[in-house]
Order: sequence, then structure tokens, then C-alpha cells
Amino acid sequence: MSGRARLALCAAAATLMTSCALLPLVAEPTWLLQLVPLVAVQTGVGAAARRVPLGRLLTVAAQALVTLVLLTLVFARQYALIGLIPGPDACRHFADLIQQGSNDVSEYAIPAPLTDGIKLMLIGGVLIVGLLVETLAVTFRSAAPAGLPLLALYSVAAGLSDGGADWLWFLVAAAGYLMLLLAEGRDRLAQWGRVFGGAPRAPGSPEGGAVAPVRTGRRIGAVALGAALVVPLALPAMQGGLLDGAGAGVGAGNGDGGTISAVNPLVSLRDSLNTDDDRQVLSLKTSANDISDLYLRIVSLDDFDGTTWKPAQRHIVGVPDRFPTPIGLDADVKRSTVTTTISAANWYAQDWLPMPYPPSGVRVGGRWRYEPVGMTLVGDHGQTTRGAVYQVNSLDVQPTAGQLSSAPEPPAALKREYTKVPSVLPKVVAETARQVTAGARNHYEEAVKLQDYFAVAGGFQYDTQVEVGRGADAIANFLKKKEGFCVHFSFAMAAMARTLGIPARVAVGFAPGTPQPDGSVTVNQKDAHAWPELYFAGVGWTRFEPTPTRGTTPSYTLSNTPGTSVPDQDLPSHRPSTAPSAAASPSESCSPQLVKVQGCDTASAAAAPHSGGGGSGPWWYLLIGLGALVVAAVPLAPLLWRTRVRSVRLGGHARTEQGAVAHTLAAWQELTDSAWDHGIAPDDSLTPRRAAARIVELGQLDPAAGAAVHRVADAVEQVLYAPAPRPVAGAADDVRRVSEGLRAAVSTGARLRALFLPRSSVRVLWAVSARWSVLKARVTAARTTVRGPSEQRS
Repeated sequence: MSGRARLALCAAAATLMTSCALLPLVAEPTWLLQLVPLVAVQTGVGAAARRVPLGRLLTVAAQALVTLVLLTLVFARQYALIGLIPGPDACRHFADLIQQGSNDVSEYAIPAPLTDGIKLMLIGGVLIVGLLVETLAVTFRSAAPAGLPLLALYSVAAGLSDGGADWLWFLVAAAGYLMLLLAEGRDRLAQWGRVFGGAPRAPGSPEGGAVAPVRTGRRIGAVALGAALVVPLALPAMQGGLLDGAGAGVGAGNGDGGTISAVNPLVSLRDSLNTDDDRQVLSLKTSANDISDLYLRIVSLDDFDGTTWKPAQRHIVGVPDRFPTPIGLDADVKRSTVTTTISAANWYAQDWLPMPYPPSGVRVGGRWRYEPVGMTLVGDHGQTTRGAVYQVNSLDVQPTAGQLSSAPEPPAALKREYTKVPSVLPKVVAETARQVTAGARNHYEEAVKLQDYFAVAGGFQYDTQVEVGRGADAIANFLKKKEGFCVHFSFAMAAMARTLGIPARVAVGFAPGTPQPDGSVTVNQKDAHAWPELYFAGVGWTRFEPTPTRGTTPSYTLSNTPGTSVPDQDLPSHRPSTAPSAAASPSESCSPQLVKVQGCDTASAAAAPHSGGGGSGPWWYLLIGLGALVVAAVPLAPLLWRTRVRSVRLGGHARTEQGAVAHTLAAWQELTDSAWDHGIAPDDSLTPRRAAARIVELGQLDPAAGAAVHRVADAVEQVLYAPAPRPVAGAADDVRRVSEGLRAAVSTGARLRALFLPRSSVRVLWAVSARWSVLKARVTAARTTVRGPSEQRS
């Protein structure tokens, strides 16, 4: 294989290895499997163009044209001429896909679903980077600058990911770039002859000669890899929690993004509740007669992995003028309209907008996006609540106990999504739920019994100093210790409700604040709160309050009959209605934007789970394992190869004259390769005796090791030149003795290089090149045979 062909393969491999850093950005890794053959074709076209040979610019043009044809074949085949040639229709389709991909990137959280637009951006982007890398490294023979597009590709991926496995992808990308630099250095040196380790040097002789290009490449590689490590650290990352006052929270705090990110509110909630400085967060004025139910909701946590709850990945859109009717709320449920004006403190920079639930409209300035499933607003391009003043119209829904108890089964899709319980959840959670709700006649009675178990009858104590706990046993430990704060109570009740088949999620926000003499309400840090929301068809998502001494117990769950915790189902809620029904009809409240994201009040649309909220599939774990193997195998491959070859050469042999001869020659080969690994390049022009003397001199071997070298050389001369060869036993032991002597005579760095980067491993490339030449000769011979003598004459 020629030097350029090897360099092209290394360039393609480096591009693919670096593109692995993009895997965490999408939920499905299948795009990488589709990318591999496209990169292979792109590389093959470049190799064929250089072999013709075409000029450099024509080579780049040919590869660019084939890249366009490949993208057309994959993404716009039905719009192209004969399925390959892109015409106006194909170009318009590409433009639509790119626009779709841009919208999806701004609307989905990481990992995003693999839509056609995102797939085109991934595959097309990597192919463009691959073309740049091969153009610089192979066509123009300058591998070091080829690290710049690789660095750009890795930096984009590292800047967008959550940082969980950035070190793994950095190692994979670094290994690819180092492989490219090494291949380019070997190719340059090979132009002066078969020199791979520099000219033989006597001890103390000055360095120089052919080694300089390799060292220069290493220095450039070290600088580039250092930049690749530092640049992602300088890029902004998503940090903080839901109630963090530093402005991290959700979305891109630096102005990039505007999507919903899955964060864990445990730490931030506890910190807010335990703060010594109970600062004011919000101030509000409301038209509600009773503020006891005026909870300000930030976000809902609906993805439960057995350890904690977090927001699922949701599609977000522009803020509509009028919000749709909440999912599952029927027209016969009493409700009133409440208008609330909210002012956020100048220090409070939250990416979600705190609002009463369910909102029916918001007047707010700035860049905000709407998430239809949770009916929440999230800041876009760095937008936060800092100093914001906004007005929210919301519905004060007033269901009766009878309406909740007679609720039919929820839609199958919604129930499937919101009753998921992972297998790691301890069985005691479901067992406790069944014991607590024994005798309940419906899901509503089960929910009330769960609420009363935590808030009244179960002996639980409210304590914000309790450790949160980690792992799948956190809820089980809480049920055992019976001490915790709102996060523990809401998480446990929601999980137990799901085990009973009740759709459940957790809401995070603020409990009702403190009324002031001027009629306003002040909400402070210690009002931070979490509570469960359970779904009942006909009413929708309904608040419950299991945390003792916190918040207010909903009136539709209060007992009206002495001796029982279950409300009288025939009596309505005791809260007076202050306004006529404000329910909007589905046709009025459902805009075309919301139809796209299934945000309208229909069972089929509203209940359908959104893509991207599921867990990682087996492909993801397979690629993680393959990536780990690549990381381990690439740097250790020369070591493993030399260990295997050494074992074969010095191992057992056939007890025949031919076997002994072959073993002696293999031992001599291993001895010369060991000397090569330690800096003494082989000289095929010397006889074994002269070569042995040279190894002893340059290797500064002690007398015992020097004698072992000469014994192996004498044995080789016997089998090569003697009329009746008499192979000598003990050659393998002599070679091992020589290897120990060589290691003892060199520095620690030279010993490590001989171990992990042995120079003799280049024989693998020689063997592959020789086999390739044999294969080409056979193909040529086969073509000549098929064509026949008559065709040759013509």
C-alpha cells in the first residue's frame, strides 16, 4: 500500500473517530453506521483521483461532487434525476431539511430525536469535515493543519454535550489525530528510503537527520491536542438547578439554545429551603379571593428513572396568544379566571417562568418559548426572569370529589407514559402503596389515602436537614426513616401512585407566599416547594399536598365525614366561584403551531408521548462499548502485536530438523527486532556475525548479553551456510537475555517507547503492502486470462 493510501485511510479513520463525539447529542446512534460507508466512498474517490493522477483542485472537486451525489442518494433520491443527480427539486428539498434541522436543534433538548433534518446536518457536516481533512492531509500533504477541522468538530460536540463522557470522546479523537500525524511522518521519511526510526546513532552522537520531521509533527500534535482539551473547557455549559439564582437553570445561559434541559432540582431546592438569607424572589398582585391555592409552578418532572425525577425532553414552540384548554379538563368542571401580575427580583435569574397552573395566557417581554405538554415557558437565547414583570391569566379549577372519584380511565398513551416504573425501584414501594390504599374503591380514593398517609397518619416528620440519599433505594429509605422535606414527600407519593396505575408527575415551583398590607403577596426563597400532580380524566392534572406543615391541602381532598379520610363525593368543593367559566373551546384555543406538537385538547393528540423522552437503546450501549475498546486498543495495539509475535517466535517448535532451523531463524529475527525497538535499526547488508557485533557495540551490552548475541548469530550462520546444519538449543533464552540487556542500557523513556511504540511494528504495514501487491498481481493476471490472446492483439 502506498504512503498516500495509508494517509488517506488514517484521515478517514480520524474523521470517524472524532465524529463519535457527536453521539451524545442525539438519541439514536444509527446515523454513524450510515456515515461509515459514505466516508469510505469519499476516501476511495480521492485515492482513485490521485492515482490517475488528477490535479489537486480536480481531486478536491471530484470528491466534493461525489459527496453531493451521496447526500442526494441518501436524503433526496426521490427528488433527483435518476435518483442521483441533484436538480432544482433536490436542492429545495435539501433547503427544507436544513431548515427543519435548524428548527429541531433549537426546539429539542440533548439528546435530540434523530429527525431527517438533524441527520442531514450530522452526516453532511462530518462529510464536509472529512473532505477538508483529506484535502489538507493527503491532497496537499499537510497533516498538522488538518487537525483544525477535527478540532472544530470535536469542540462543537463538547460544547453542546452535558460533559458526562467528554473525556472518552476526547481520547478517541486524540488517538485518531495522532494516528494521522504518525502516518504523515512515516510517509515523509519513506520518501528518503525505508527509514522509520532515524539513522543509527552511536552513544553521545548529536540528534538530527530524519528524526526532525517526526519530532516537529509531535510538537504540533501536542499543541493541537492541548488546544482541543482547553477549548471545550472555555465553552459555556448548562449548570445549576431549577431555583438557582445564578442564572444557569435551563436553556443556554450564554445565548445559545432555548431548549428544555433535564436537570435535578434536589440540591437547589434543599439549598433554597436551608438558606439563612430568606431573600424575596417574587412579588405578585392577584385577583384571586383565596391565595391559599396560588402555587407558582416552574416546571413538571415527568421522567422517573427509579432514583429521581427530571423533566422529559419536550418539543417547544413560540408562545401562543391564547393557551389551549388543559389536557383532560372537561367543560362541566367549575373554574374561574385569575389574573396575576408578577415581578421578579433583579438577582433572581431563572430560565423557567414561574406561573399559576394552568395558565391560559401570558404577557411577557423578551425571548420565551412555550412547552405545550407541561404548559410552561422557558427562556431562549439566555432569556431569564431577572427583573421581569409579567402578567399571567390562569384558571382556578374547582373539581368536586365526585368528579374525581368517577373519572374514567385516562387515554392509553398517556397512562403508558406517566405510569412507567423502572425495574430498579424497590418492591417495598409498591407494597407500601397497596397497604396504605387498601379498601379504596377507585384511583381518587387511593390518591387521598396516599396524601393522608404522608401528611397525617403515617408519622412522617418534615426536616430540610435530612440527607437526600442516592440510588434506587432512596425512596425506600425515606419510607423507613419517615423524615424528609418536600422533595422526598412528592417523589415518594408520585412513585407510589404510578405503582397503582395512576398517572403521576412532580411539579416544582413555589408554595403560596405571604400577604402584605398593601395587598401584594411576597414569595421568598424558603417558599420553594415540590408537590405531586396526578391525572384524572375530565379534570386533568390535579395537585395533591403530601408534605406536612407545608403548602395547603386541596379542598377536594378534605374529609367531610368524621372518622374517614375520604371526602364526601356528593358535596362540591367549598371554595366559592368568583367568575364564570373561562374554558376555551378546542377550536378556538388550538393553533396550527400547537397541532404540530400535539398540544390540543384531544385524547389522541394530547396523550401521545413525545419523541426523545425514552431511554437509551441497545445501540447506544454497544457503541459505548466499542468506543471504550477503541480507546484501549488503539494505543495498546503495537504492544499487543509485539507480545504476540515474540511469543510465537520464541515458543515451541516441531522436533524436526526443519522445525529447529525455522526456530533459530525466528529467534534471530526477534533479536534484531528487539534491538530495533531500542533504537538500533537493522542493516540487511551485514552478515549475522557483523550484525551481532554492531548490536553489542551500539547497545552497550554487558559481557553476558554480548555472548548471547554471538551465540544466536553463530546458530544462524550454521543453519544458513553449513553443509550439515547443527541447530543449537537455547536460542530463545539467549534472546530474552539480550532483550533484558538492551532494556538495562537505555533510558526510561526509551524503554517505554520500546514497550508501547516498538519500531518493529512497522512490519505490519510492510506485510499488508506486500499482500496488497500480490492481490493486485493476481487481479491483473485474471483480467489477462479473461481477455484472451485475440483481445490482447487488438
